Amino acid sequence: MLKVKTAVLVSGGGTNLQAVIDASQRGELPDAELSLVVSDRRGAFALQRAEKAGIRTEYIGRDGFEQKLSALLDECGIELIVLAGFLKILSADFTEKRPGRIINIHPSLIPSFCGEGYYGLRVHEQALKYGVKVTGATVHYVNHIPDGGKIIYQKAVDILDGDTPETLQRRVMEQAEWILLPKAVEKVAKEIRYGKSY
Repeated sequence: MLKVKTAVLVSGGGTNLQAVIDASQRGELPDAELSLVVSDRRGAFALQRAEKAGIRTEYIGRDGFEQKLSALLDECGIELIVLAGFLKILSADFTEKRPGRIINIHPSLIPSFCGEGYYGLRVHEQALKYGVKVTGATVHYVNHIPDGGKIIYQKAVDILDGDTPETLQRRVMEQAEWILLPKAVEKVAKEIRYGKSY
């Protein structure tokens, strides 16, 4: 049985993409094949990371983004879509056609500090502003509600005295995001490949 062809959608530097690439190269994604990386930003460093790993890359501009993306996904036989630092909100029309086939990583413990407008450093700024003692990351299925799909994995990260949004962001990446996302990619790919839940 063939591996599940997987596309990663990115907008920026691609640190989460790199975590997935590294896991794949270590043999930790036996059921997922990283087949395509797509960016909505032409200069995204994530595209260079993908090229270095020998993965096909594509840039799609704003005009007709979802139509062009859908055609590309079909052309490549993509079965699983991973949003890794992808800042564009996908429409309900797009997500509802792919139930259980799109996952996203978010840098907080959903339902805290999530939804439209909560991305990047903003999430960590809000966590510090509210004075929460624990934050973390969540991998979830994507539906028509931003950050509203069923949770797959969560991991907590302590907030330390003296944290800045930048130091907190880095620690959440290292202690949660880079661990959870590859694990979730493999879990969902395995479910798609064998048609059952684990």
